[in-house]
Amino acid sequence: MRAQSSATAPPPIAVTAPGRERPGFGTLQAALGVTAFSLTFPATAWGLEGFGPWSLVAVRSVLAALIAGVCLLAVGAGPGGRGRARRVPLPDRRHLPGLAVVAAGVVLGFPLLTTLALQTSTTAHAAVVVGLLPLTTALLSALRVGARPSRTFWAAALVGAAAVAAFTVRQSGGALTTADLYLFGALLVCAAGYTEGGRLARVMPGWQVIGWALVLCLPLTVPAAALALAYEPVELTGHAVTGLLWVAAGSQFLGLVVWYRGMAAIGIPRASQVQLAQPLLTLVWSVLLLGEHLTAAAPLTAAAVLVCIAVTQRARG
Repeated sequence: MRAQSSATAPPPIAVTAPGRERPGFGTLQAALGVTAFSLTFPATAWGLEGFGPWSLVAVRSVLAALIAGVCLLAVGAGPGGRGRARRVPLPDRRHLPGLAVVAAGVVLGFPLLTTLALQTSTTAHAAVVVGLLPLTTALLSALRVGARPSRTFWAAALVGAAAVAAFTVRQSGGALTTADLYLFGALLVCAAGYTEGGRLARVMPGWQVIGWALVLCLPLTVPAAALALAYEPVELTGHAVTGLLWVAAGSQFLGLVVWYRGMAAIGIPRASQVQLAQPLLTLVWSVLLLGEHLTAAAPLTAAAVLVCIAVTQRARG
């Protein structure tokens, strides 16, 4: 395939334009993405039972890129108009910087930094990052794409972020660890990747945004995976393989597909606030899958977060 100029290139396939979908459907897609993301930390903890941190991150990116590549080729092989073969065009050059930010944030940066953090941190403590991520994403979207949510939105977002942060810090014992630098770095790069991905999903399909970001990383992730597997021991246990497959297919690709579609439909700030529920879901999964324990404050925090999400979804910009 050859890249086509913006003057002659056909419009992207199945573009999701702002307002094309019902807001409720966009919120549902964002919620499905959050549900997929909520399993990332427990699945990563499982993956670390059999893989080293560098191997886990590199291999998950390669597997996700293979899934994305198959999807790009499968759609491209479908029939087009008048019997001609339809193909997915290469990204326009003006979108490459944005795709690079998506790749650096959600393909490489966030997985690597959180995986390194989870070597010494519990999933409950790591959930602090996700608790602050919605507010950080909303702030970056205001700076990057000019989003201007209402004061009601910002008030509800701040209350929700404070509730989640207070609960998760208390759940982890309130102690700061050496993993916190990794976690705060992951917070910043992921928010940047979400903001750029949400912006690009307004002009190209969300699945192509993450798909191309993954494929463009292959020159880095393939040699990184080969090198890491050569130096880090691997034990293919059931937990390790299941964790790897989920973070590759669920967290790294499918979850981001619906997440970016939701962002394009309802806007980056509103979609980001749906993610306030992610730390609480992660903690539930950590109880069910990892045997961690929750306090009685969990249902109260969950109720407060749901109220904040409802307010941000109804607030008008």
